Amino acid sequence: MASTPHGGILKDLVSRDEPISGQLKDEAAKLKDIVLTERQLCDLELIINGGFSPLEGFMNEADYTSVVDTLRLSDGTLFAMPVTLDVSSADIEHLSIVPGARITLRDPRDDEALAIITVDDVYTYDRVKESILVFGADDPAHPSVAYLRNRVKPFYVGGKVQAIQAPSHFDYVALRYTPTELRAHFKKLAWRRVVAFQTRNPMHRAHRELTVRAARQHQANVLIHPVVGLTKPGDVDHYTRVRVYEAIMAKYPNGMGHLALLPLAMRMAGPREAVWHAIIRKNFGATHFIVGRDHAGPGKNSQGKDFYGPYDAQELVEKYKDEIEIEMVPFQQMTYLPSTDEYQPVDEIPAGAQTLDISGTELRRRLKSGAHIPDWFSYEAVVTRLRESYPPRNKQGFVLCLTGFYNSGKNIIAKALQVALNEQGGRSVSLLLGETIRDDNVKLGFTPDERHENLQRISFVAGELARAGAAVIASPIAPEERSRALVKDTVLQNGGAGGNFFLIHVATPLEHCESTDRKGIYAQARRGEIRGFVGVDTEYEVPKKADLVVDVTTQSIPSIVHSIVLLLETTSLI
Repeated sequence: MASTPHGGILKDLVSRDEPISGQLKDEAAKLKDIVLTERQLCDLELIINGGFSPLEGFMNEADYTSVVDTLRLSDGTLFAMPVTLDVSSADIEHLSIVPGARITLRDPRDDEALAIITVDDVYTYDRVKESILVFGADDPAHPSVAYLRNRVKPFYVGGKVQAIQAPSHFDYVALRYTPTELRAHFKKLAWRRVVAFQTRNPMHRAHRELTVRAARQHQANVLIHPVVGLTKPGDVDHYTRVRVYEAIMAKYPNGMGHLALLPLAMRMAGPREAVWHAIIRKNFGATHFIVGRDHAGPGKNSQGKDFYGPYDAQELVEKYKDEIEIEMVPFQQMTYLPSTDEYQPVDEIPAGAQTLDISGTELRRRLKSGAHIPDWFSYEAVVTRLRESYPPRNKQGFVLCLTGFYNSGKNIIAKALQVALNEQGGRSVSLLLGETIRDDNVKLGFTPDERHENLQRISFVAGELARAGAAVIASPIAPEERSRALVKDTVLQNGGAGGNFFLIHVATPLEHCESTDRKGIYAQARRGEIRGFVGVDTEYEVPKKADLVVDVTTQSIPSIVHSIVLLLETTSLI
């Protein structure tokens, strides 16, 4: 039979509040509202459908502090990940966010009212402490630490929510199950033991062998439960992955497996995330959960070492197994033995036996470059689906982001580069000069937040164009590291096969930029007529990891353009 929900009761708030959903919708229309971010939307969906049981809302300060410090809610219930609703000081003032206030939570995609939160408290938090205790280090190489630094606002709002409706989805609707629906499905099929498999990557032969082996060892069925919310920047997009999952399900013994999609925003938190994933799968009705090598690890830190040990996640899930009440199925890495044409766990392979393997990084390289992917690694149907989403390298989109002072020459370089790429042919070329995609009805001045907002727009448009195979040249001033990181992450997250990003620092000295300013913009800033002008009363943070550094005082425009073209040629994009 399906496992008991975490905390004893499945908190299906959509079902609970359905009798009053009409009243709540009417009330929501009269309340002030928060338009959720993509991560907040994923979190809210799993709060209101019961996936995050026993949570009934976003964590208040007592629960947040307890989870960060002890992996437990304030009542002692095990819960490994803080789930928070972040807001700015301006939000607090504008929306009158105080204890007792009721605020509508809206879907950012269609502006629909999804829930109403009754504010319990508003509190500040320690970014460094959260990074160290939750993610293991205050290292921006960790995607969630970078997200915390660059995107999360400085205050958290805690409070329980009442559900108006679940978010609407128009993709793979038949594969999207709530915990209540998936539990009912298992009951209908009389599945008493269910091994859940978590993944954010395409599945290949090794994954199929691993899950079939787990099912047979535990006399169970298999739930393939991939994440289709937020994953690691640069991951294969979920549309491609779901087509792959559908193809590989045909390779399972008849009746053994079931595919369902999970709208989770991953944090890549390794051991803590593994405990969190186990709790979530328990709420969805699984009785067993596969925890593999370096589960939910983000890769290398700033020193080039893994953030977590290979089996840290397994050890933490094992530590709390009695409270999680779901049986962990530990698996080491599977590897291929050409002598027997089969996959085996690495710890069961005879000494000296020849093995073959292709890492995720190597697979992405082969997909982007068009290199051969052997049959022993994956199935033809899977490779076909992947190839459909990964055109040859010279057909993929890319984004060139030129950053530097006003009048540094970056716009001239961008325009000259547009001409050079148009001459090459093979792609459409789009030029985004910072101001070109502003909304004329919205004033964007020179405050850090306004610059950041403009870069959010640029990054979104650039990612969408690159996904469609375009060459995109953007030339914002982008004086802050956080904003440049946002542009890169957005392109990697949303660009699909076009997620090829290059940061070019136009390092023309400020003195030259100012002395050649024919429009007198710097002079206006010096007189105080323009506030927050970069290079006058706002600092320009020099990029630490630019792909190319150029300077118009020492290089001609044609030579700079040629160096950028060579950069693209070395990566086989042209």
